[in-house]
Amino acid sequence: MRVGLGYDSHRFSPGRKLILGGVEIAHPLGLAGHSDADAIAHALTDAVLGAAGLGDIGTMFPDSDPRWHGADSLELLKQAYRAVLAAGHKLVQADVTVIAEQPKIGPHVTKMRERLAGAVSVAPGAISVKGKTNEGMGWIGRAEGIAVIAVALLE
Repeated sequence: MRVGLGYDSHRFSPGRKLILGGVEIAHPLGLAGHSDADAIAHALTDAVLGAAGLGDIGTMFPDSDPRWHGADSLELLKQAYRAVLAAGHKLVQADVTVIAEQPKIGPHVTKMRERLAGAVSVAPGAISVKGKTNEGMGWIGRAEGIAVIAVALLE
């Protein structure tokens, strides 16, 4: 068994879609980033890569490479997970915590779990997604952006 921890954060930006866990969420602001800025998919990608000892998302998909501009982060997760499988590992379970004042994550959790599970070939029950606020503290509390922490267990 191997455990990996992933983290990602993005600030809000006007004129962008908000995509989290592969789900487009109606919100006046999206997240700034080179790809679609799906912080959930990015954190989970780092968690599975870390558990497999394969580096991180920035090494595998550098933002200096124009191929990844506007990329679908679920597709990046799929590609990273193929490398995890090739290294002889398989995802057992993942736990994801989204830290945001807005939007509320709860109404989107079921769809996020389905989309993430599909990207890494597990049942939705193997993926947990939950939202927490920062109780009004700091940049997250001021609703300037979103942070995500993910843990992945591989066998």
